[in-house]
Amino acid sequence: MAQLYLIPNLLSDSPWQQVLPGFNAERMAGIKFFIVEDIRNARRFLRKVVPDIDIDGLTFMELNKHTTPLQKAGYLKALIEGNDVGIISEAGCPGVADPGADIVRMAHDKGITVIPLVGPSSILLALMASGMNGQSFAFSGYLPVKPAERQRRIQQLEKLALGQNQAQIFMETPYRNQHMLNDILKSCMPDTRLCIAADITAPEQMIATKTIAQWARQKPELEKKPVIFILGQ
Repeated sequence: MAQLYLIPNLLSDSPWQQVLPGFNAERMAGIKFFIVEDIRNARRFLRKVVPDIDIDGLTFMELNKHTTPLQKAGYLKALIEGNDVGIISEAGCPGVADPGADIVRMAHDKGITVIPLVGPSSILLALMASGMNGQSFAFSGYLPVKPAERQRRIQQLEKLALGQNQAQIFMETPYRNQHMLNDILKSCMPDTRLCIAADITAPEQMIATKTIAQWARQKPELEKKPVIFILGQ
């Protein structure tokens, strides 16, 4: 029976062997149908991990915020016809902060076997290195864009982090990271702890946990970098 493979992508330009097992490359080499966020980036990733892959012999189906429910349902056709299909995220693990979850849900509804492959998750890697509570945590994705709404949401997350000792994980688009950091420093209490995890798995990786007061004295430059923020005790 055909299977749906969830294929983790790289978080940086580091050699793929540092973060992906060889088994992933073996699986990818045998798949002819891929559901991806960006076809150009997916082709580049496949060539990097499987250099001799026949890239022109593959079928790519694009999945993003513009993909309609009817198109998503049609993406299961290859599976129903007996072909393995792989989902590739733009970065990290498919289905986590990623539109791939919609396809996975439909696959389960059709009784199709779903196989998640091992790979990097910036969310979990940041939590592992943060020193925050790994027994109780929540991921809130992107916070509101408007400053006033964002600051209110940050204060809500801080209340959860301190009141329930639950690590609160969130992120922002790279070009708004500095605004996010400024709002965190403005909204949170001085003793609240904040982990900033930037460029995870890259040679220039920076992961540090400090109090709000400490970060305020020496703010890092976060523009144009992939960053995970974590609030906690």
